[in-house]
Amino acid sequence: MYRYMIIKKSNFGNISILLGENNSTWSFMQKHIFITFFVALITAFTTSLTTLHFVQRRQSVPYYPQEINTQLVSKVNSPPYNEPKDFSAIAKTVTSSVVSIAVYRGDYRISAGSGVVIFKDGYIVTNYHVIENATSFEVVLSDKRELKATLVGKDPNTDLALLKVDANDLMPLRLGDSDELKVGEWVLAVGNPFNLTSTVTAGIVSAKARSIQILKNRKFSIESFIQTDAVVNPGNSGGALVNARGELVGINTAIISETGGYEGFSFAIPSNLVIKIANDLREFGEVQRAVLGVVIGDVNGTIAKDLKLNKVEGVLVQSVNQGTTASEAKLEPNDVIVAINNVKVKSIPELQEQVARYRPGDIISIDYIRDGVSYRKNNVQLKSLKTITAENDTGN
Repeated sequence: MYRYMIIKKSNFGNISILLGENNSTWSFMQKHIFITFFVALITAFTTSLTTLHFVQRRQSVPYYPQEINTQLVSKVNSPPYNEPKDFSAIAKTVTSSVVSIAVYRGDYRISAGSGVVIFKDGYIVTNYHVIENATSFEVVLSDKRELKATLVGKDPNTDLALLKVDANDLMPLRLGDSDELKVGEWVLAVGNPFNLTSTVTAGIVSAKARSIQILKNRKFSIESFIQTDAVVNPGNSGGALVNARGELVGINTAIISETGGYEGFSFAIPSNLVIKIANDLREFGEVQRAVLGVVIGDVNGTIAKDLKLNKVEGVLVQSVNQGTTASEAKLEPNDVIVAINNVKVKSIPELQEQVARYRPGDIISIDYIRDGVSYRKNNVQLKSLKTITAENDTGN
């Protein structure tokens, strides 16, 4: 029987267990208790080492509480992520306003492209290069009707043309504001690539006011393209670029490709410029082109520093032609134009596009910087391109 159990210090591991009464029994119990205690001691020691190792590993891993907190706050405060919407309803509406155009020279079909109905009474806008060198045109509507078309007018400088068919029940595409289009915004390209009628592709706006020098052989050309990654191929030219509300924001015009097919870059003429050109062609049969009468250049870092500009943007006036809009507005060489009618212009394509939206006789304002000081000239009356000599002017 157990009489007592005492624990005291000894020379054996600093611990001794003494059990009283029967010596053999107590000897057995001593061994049993000793082994149990020894196992417990080893377990405790191993656990301590493991805990220490874990703490050391935790301490060796970088910890950035502010960064983690910032990420958590960002997730809480950010608006909910919107998945790409279903474009089926928009595609159905838009395709009814996009037509296929077959182009003939004599009895031979020489090319094909796309067009967009912009007026109910039969007016269709397309690219100039689609109808170039043609003698006749045939338009196929979305309902399969085939109609002969006549050429109302053309403008090689913007690569636009206007056709007319004998119909009064067409579905014009609703117009959008291309100025409000943002980089990263969803867009749809609608057209007839490779004669695949009513093809719809989707992408985003990659950039705005792009100049890719496809019209460089035309002295007064305007290139201020919307760049997208929506798939566009031969046959898409003249087709619609629409936003996520189904509004026309551009006319698909060009791609950059080494193979002749789509490689990720497509370009469209902004709708605000398209409508101005189409209205001119419809009303006058030709474009009413207003110009400033200046030779212009890009602004770079060196120029910005020399001219005391706060930002590397705007358009540099290199020279001013006499008797022009710019000379009457008292613009001078080394002035930097930064806005037209309160619309900022950061580059040559943007300036060209803004001025091209107006007709001769229209009144505008010009914001510019001279010697680091900002000025605004109001009540500037635009003059016609026809009054500017081609030898001395860039058409801007």
